[in-house]
Amino acid sequence: MIIDWHILNREPSLSGLYVRAATRRKITGTTLPDSGLRCWINVDPKRLADYRKVCGFAENGLLPPTYPHILAFALQMQLLTAKEFPFPLLGLIHLSNRIRIFRPMGGVNRVRVSVQVQNLQPHEKGATFDLVTTLDDQLGALWEAESQMLCRGVKLAGEPVEDVLASTLEMSEVAHWKAPSDIGRQYAKVSGDYNPIHLSAVSAKLFGFPTAIAHGLWNKARTLAALADHLPAANVEIAVQFRKPVRLPSEVTLLASAAGASGDLRLVGAGDLEHMAGHWRPVA
Repeated sequence: MIIDWHILNREPSLSGLYVRAATRRKITGTTLPDSGLRCWINVDPKRLADYRKVCGFAENGLLPPTYPHILAFALQMQLLTAKEFPFPLLGLIHLSNRIRIFRPMGGVNRVRVSVQVQNLQPHEKGATFDLVTTLDDQLGALWEAESQMLCRGVKLAGEPVEDVLASTLEMSEVAHWKAPSDIGRQYAKVSGDYNPIHLSAVSAKLFGFPTAIAHGLWNKARTLAALADHLPAANVEIAVQFRKPVRLPSEVTLLASAAGASGDLRLVGAGDLEHMAGHWRPVA
């Protein structure tokens, strides 16, 4: 697939994009656009510090492994609310996330962010696609990610293929924390992601949830912060699948295998309810 890259001189304004997202509620096609967005973006030290605080990352001189999602969020919003994109943004479900860190992310002040969509596939509840984000600096590829998103109600030919991450290593409890009722609002302030299902019970009920749920990427970020001593700083791929949502407020327990180049992880709630499962591996 050849991507038609559109170069932006600055980050898009989120306020206008949210208006666009709120007023577009219909599926308009079944073909993904072949265009992508690129923009050079500066790392804001205050915003980064606020993000560390909300997600539990220590100040170690490295960009947190999930922080590039924050740098890319406005570009992702613009791409997913464009006329050419066939699915409404509100209502998309984040099924899984895979990031690859190629080099240690220390001293990162300015990066080129690129976003595109690809890999449209049938799913038993609709169709999935991958939102692909990459970061480059002056030396080349630094980081990349694929977020698999589900749009319910889309009809595609073919048989659904489900890729399940299975744990193979022995795991033990690493950490336990509370997800307070306002963590969705806290994370929205540092990420820009003001999806109503995360903000309050009242707004979540409008979309069929009995209470607000935590952002999937906050769950992953909080998990990787707790696993800082388990994971390599680079040449690592960290993949997770989001299972049952974390309803707010909640308490969760993180299980993981021993520190090393490879490992498995699980985030569970009361009654061993599985919220997230995944692994880390060397980049292939």
